[in-house]
Amino acid sequence: MTIAIEVASWVLILLGSFFTVVGAIGLVRMPDVFTRMHAGSVTDTLGVGFLLLGMCLQAGLGLVTLKLLFLLILFFFTGPVVTHALAQACLHERITPQLAEDRRGLHHPSTPEEGRQPSKPS
Repeated sequence: MTIAIEVASWVLILLGSFFTVVGAIGLVRMPDVFTRMHAGSVTDTLGVGFLLLGMCLQAGLGLVTLKLLFLLILFFFTGPVVTHALAQACLHERITPQLAEDRRGLHHPSTPEEGRQPSKPS
C-alpha cells in the first residue's frame, strides 16, 4: 500500500471518528427529539460514511471492499428514510419542535391547538 493511500485512509477514518463523537455528544445535549434526530443522522451519514470509505482504502481491491461498499449504500438509503419516518411519527403524535420562531420570523404556538389559522395563499 502506498503512503498516499494509507494517509488518505487514516484521514477518512479520523474524520469518521470525529463526526461519530460529535453526533453522540449531540444526542445527549440536544433539547428535543427533532434536533436529536439530526445529530443521529449526522452520525449515520458522515461518521459511518467516512469510516467505511477509510476501511475500503485500507482493504484494497477485493471482496471485503465490495462488502463495505454495499454497507455504505445500505446506510445511505436507509438512514434518511428511518429519520423521516421517525419525524413523521413524532408529528403525527403532535410532538412539536422547541422553536420560538421559524426562519420566516413567524411565532409558533407552544401547543398545536393554540393559534391555528388557515394558511394564506402565496
